[in-house]
Amino acid sequence: MAAQFGRRLRRGAMTTAVAAAAVAALSASQAPAAPQSDSAAGDQTAAGATPSGDSAATGNSPYHTDLPPLNTPNKPGTSVNLPVTGSAEAGIPASVLAAYKKAEQELAGTDAACRLPWQLLAAIGKVESGQARGGKVDANGTTLSPILGPALNGQGFALIKDTDGGAYDGDSTHDRAVGPMQFIPSTWATWGQDGNGDGRKDPNNIYDAALAAGRYLCAGTRDLSVAADLDRAVLSYNHSTEYLRTVRSWFDYYKRGTHEVPDGTGVLPADTGGSTTSRSPTPTTATPGGGTSPSPTPSPSTPGGSTSPSPTPTTPPTTTPPTTKPPTPTPSETFGSLVDAGTGTLTATAGEAFGERVTVRAKNKLGKPLARTSVTFALVGGTDARFTGGKSTVTLTTGADGTVTAPVLTAGEKTGPFKVTAVAGTTEPRALSWTATVTARVADTIALTGDKTLTAAPGAEFADRVEVTTTYKGTAVADTAVTATMITDAETPAENDKGPYFKDADGNPVRTLDLTTGADGALELPKIYADDNEGTYTLRLTTASGATVTVELKVEAAPAA
Repeated sequence: MAAQFGRRLRRGAMTTAVAAAAVAALSASQAPAAPQSDSAAGDQTAAGATPSGDSAATGNSPYHTDLPPLNTPNKPGTSVNLPVTGSAEAGIPASVLAAYKKAEQELAGTDAACRLPWQLLAAIGKVESGQARGGKVDANGTTLSPILGPALNGQGFALIKDTDGGAYDGDSTHDRAVGPMQFIPSTWATWGQDGNGDGRKDPNNIYDAALAAGRYLCAGTRDLSVAADLDRAVLSYNHSTEYLRTVRSWFDYYKRGTHEVPDGTGVLPADTGGSTTSRSPTPTTATPGGGTSPSPTPSPSTPGGSTSPSPTPTTPPTTTPPTTKPPTPTPSETFGSLVDAGTGTLTATAGEAFGERVTVRAKNKLGKPLARTSVTFALVGGTDARFTGGKSTVTLTTGADGTVTAPVLTAGEKTGPFKVTAVAGTTEPRALSWTATVTARVADTIALTGDKTLTAAPGAEFADRVEVTTTYKGTAVADTAVTATMITDAETPAENDKGPYFKDADGNPVRTLDLTTGADGALELPKIYADDNEGTYTLRLTTASGATVTVELKVEAAPAA
């Protein structure tokens, strides 16, 4: 491995002059401003020390130092004349670009305050692996062969002993950075994600790695729209000011415009030499006067921050590409379909929880249940119904039997139908949908608001008015239809043809009225009049749901003076 590192040093030395001029030209063409540092107390890089390698996502492995091409290399006043490599550098392989944008969307939904731009993932992916070696990935986004950094054995690099038994990097002695985003195994164990919904967290898969990198950069309360937070995030990925400057340059470049190119046709970094694991040392550093000078040869990082010169061999290196390759998912491990697992009718009254919950089952290519499959449930349409926690979109993972059930769904105040969808799979997504309906509240109770005895003399009107309220489970129900009828008695509730009555618009007696409660569920009945017949009479009020209440009306002559 020391011999391999020596070859990269010589290759880096041959390109020092061009890289140095590129930095100067970037400054002249308004390249990104100087990186923002953390406080002296919290940023060891700013203080000049080198933190231990395992405190960074990549273990501070080496990286590609190519700088982006210049849009205006012959800008007036510029003392350099560098060749422009053309628009090909702005091309990002289709699957790689899709993975970056998918990660941005995922973070926008789960950690919107972070404001992760996909161009930052693209910049890191360019520096770490040349966009997965020019986009050499399969249909699922997994690299066609492993992308491995050098053994972190303390000889020219950080010393990180094996943490994964060689499961990811094929090295059971020391760790290596793995995959297109170059995670060391110990970091992947904490931050690994399943970005393509195949039930696996694979650092060699660009969808998984891009989402993991996004979550890593968004750790804590970072807001990546703030320059200082973005710089802290990049420095947490690799503790190097030069690394930050290089990533910043590509970030600014990609923000000015990119385009999609077919997988496998992306531009490879000039310092790779086509090797599986070859990656460049530290780039050139801008001097205070605006010029550049070659950066010193990277020295090994130790937990105490001390460094020692890297060995530089004089004989050409001989390397053997790693033979370890992540296993290709078998049909039994590959997502095939999504089916309804017994979801019932989705109906609920406004403000109440739905009695049924959406349940689905994921199946593999063989038609068998598939565990650990991500399923996203979403509410579609103009509804204020929400899942538990007030969410309209929820992503869950299937269990051992391949099934997963959406959280409890609660209806809002808006009535009518809407859709509930379930989507699983990345490369070949499958979707299901159900119609859910919210119905208006119907009053289950009608009650008098007073307890006065209602009396009137023959031929006179009742002095007091009848007032009622309609409710559903204690909540007032507006616009409830109420029928008021003067009845003969409760046993045979026919309309009475004598006794108290209402008046219609023409002043004629009527003994049945159709009325409606107000917005607060309350209703005050019109005036009631007595005819010449004395006695005790009954007024019944009924809602459409069958709730009733009766009122006693007495007609009696006034006592003699």
